[in-house]
Amino acid sequence: MFPLGAPLLPSMLLPLHVFEPRYRVMLEHVLDGDETFGVTMIERGSEVGGGDVRTSVGCRARVLEAEQQPDGRWHLLALGIDRIRVEAWLPDDPYPQAIVAPFPDTILDDDARCVVDPDRWAGLLAAFGALMALVERVSGGRVTPRVELADDQGMATFQMASVAPIGPLDRYRILCGEHAGVRRELLLDAFEHATVLVNDATNN
Repeated sequence: MFPLGAPLLPSMLLPLHVFEPRYRVMLEHVLDGDETFGVTMIERGSEVGGGDVRTSVGCRARVLEAEQQPDGRWHLLALGIDRIRVEAWLPDDPYPQAIVAPFPDTILDDDARCVVDPDRWAGLLAAFGALMALVERVSGGRVTPRVELADDQGMATFQMASVAPIGPLDRYRILCGEHAGVRRELLLDAFEHATVLVNDATNN
């Protein structure tokens, strides 16, 4: 497990500079195995040194690129792939470890995943597009992150949360959302708040 100061979401790229000895050992084990590890957000404490308090919902990440430096440090690029729920933390020996379980979207009684109806989904897409256009406009035309949203609504909500200018707590709430319908409401609230902040910063 790799606790960090911000959450990782499925579809989100994670660049890491691995320098602590315990995480170097962890990465060696990861690369010798299936090249995946868990990421959780730190609620209180620091990324360095241990003694932190960690969230119970996280994301499994897969290593895409790993380059070791001459002094033993690693430059790493990983990708969030799916959600996990921490069932129990184990001793940090020598690095953080936990017993985890998959955290898939809620399934309805008819075995269909919760799907947002087309009109409500179109409203979310419009709000997302308006926010990203606003950010690009006020940034002087600098390119904002581009993403081709997945057809699957559940993954698309994570993609929107990954690139939109929202805070880590908003991202964590979205990560914890049971299904796309819940995450739609959380995203709309986060987009509205972000729009106000961007406009305030522009006017000041």
